[in-house]
Amino acid sequence: MKKPNILLITSDQQHWNTIGAFNPELSTPNLDRLVNEGTTFTRAYCPNPTCTPTRSSIITGQYPSQHGAWTLGTKLLEDRHTVGEDFKKADYRTALVGKAHFQPLKGTEEYPSLESYPILQDLDFWKTFDQPFYGFDHVELARNHTNEAHVGQHYALWMEEKGLTNWRDYFLAPTGTMDPNQLHHWDIPEEFHYNTWIAERTNALLEQYQQSDEGFFLWSSFFDPHPDYLVPSPWDTMYDPEKLTIPTVTPGEHDKNPPHFRLTQEENPDFSHLKESGHGIHGYQSHSRLPESERKQLVATYYGMISCMDAHIGRILDRLEELGLAENTIVVFTTDHGHFFGQHGLQYKGGFHYEDLIKLPFIVRYPGHVPAGTTSNAIQSLVDLAPTFLSMAGLPIPCFMTGVDQSSVWTGQAERVRDHAICEFRHEKTTIHQKTYVNDRYKLTVYYNQTYGELFDLQEDPGEIRNLWDEPAFKELKADLLLAYIWAELGKEPVAMPRIWGA
Repeated sequence: MKKPNILLITSDQQHWNTIGAFNPELSTPNLDRLVNEGTTFTRAYCPNPTCTPTRSSIITGQYPSQHGAWTLGTKLLEDRHTVGEDFKKADYRTALVGKAHFQPLKGTEEYPSLESYPILQDLDFWKTFDQPFYGFDHVELARNHTNEAHVGQHYALWMEEKGLTNWRDYFLAPTGTMDPNQLHHWDIPEEFHYNTWIAERTNALLEQYQQSDEGFFLWSSFFDPHPDYLVPSPWDTMYDPEKLTIPTVTPGEHDKNPPHFRLTQEENPDFSHLKESGHGIHGYQSHSRLPESERKQLVATYYGMISCMDAHIGRILDRLEELGLAENTIVVFTTDHGHFFGQHGLQYKGGFHYEDLIKLPFIVRYPGHVPAGTTSNAIQSLVDLAPTFLSMAGLPIPCFMTGVDQSSVWTGQAERVRDHAICEFRHEKTTIHQKTYVNDRYKLTVYYNQTYGELFDLQEDPGEIRNLWDEPAFKELKADLLLAYIWAELGKEPVAMPRIWGA
């Protein structure tokens, strides 16, 4: 029997409840197609609510505290073993198109970065780049979100090849003319948008693999709906802000939460005691201080970005079927982490492990193997992707991968193989450093060197409004969960060396 292909499609910073099949305020016909043809897992979690750590976990099968890329601005070292290496050894073609973010925007002599300046915008370098990259034998990369100045690499080359010689005019590049104050509408024609680039280049690779009859592990990595909130016509006007449900803070909900929660709701917050993290840390932006009209428009634009991306995901799914590859290809759609757009009065992401930020959209389709049109509440983690992909392909799982093989759950043979997920976050060694343990009903968050924490009953309080951490009636439950968390930490220690002698 021919081994299955793997097509991983990811968005960036997408809230779990932004698929039209489950939220009628959005239109996502192509993600809905995956929902109807596969299994949707409603309890999927990221191992870290920021990009580099989680993306590194996807390809290593390890937690950020294990693979070492523990926050933004760090680098996944090249000596870390990745799942692509295992697929290459099994004669699969491996490729990544779109966002990688395994390395920082600024490298050092000790830790150089191919995703940093000035290499990032050295187009001559990227024209001839053909090196293996973290287990991918072929990559086509970009780094910018919407109109950021970081545009370059293969995306810039593609725009030039398509005839957009003035592409710099649409980005905040030093030589560009883009207005930094432009909001919501992005003037770039959709034919030159990076969604178009990702879909086109993904489909070109699918055609190559089909013609050569080669198995593949292909990651199609979209950038949206990560802020800034910009999208081209007609998607920028697709949603009427007045008809959308706009989340907001519940008065008093942060009274019993750790101090950094309450700071986000103050008029002029003082973050100085958080030292390096300061006000610029992702997630410390307050939704509550935005004008009401802007709060509504942000959600409308965010949804427009998702619908635009969905259309181009549809192009990939269509081509997969046209090439006769769909039946033997495992398609997984998910995101790297969630997003706040008003929930709990917060905006963007950071050290707040609410479900909005750490829970993910997660769909698996594999015709004839994964049940179609069903949902499952079996807990998933992105750290499980690497070992599960290998297992589904009949390949051995390296002993140092600490993710769990979910293949029996995906195929409907087991109800669950996890009873918990763990999410880690640290911004600097001297600031917010937290870990969250979540099981079927409860969520516990602990902070390094702090006696405060969070305890939520997700069954009785799905909105996570009432923090039970200091409530006397839940003292015994907290103790039980702390012990369960310790067991979970012990359980994710890798055992890389088998015992070969009895003493």
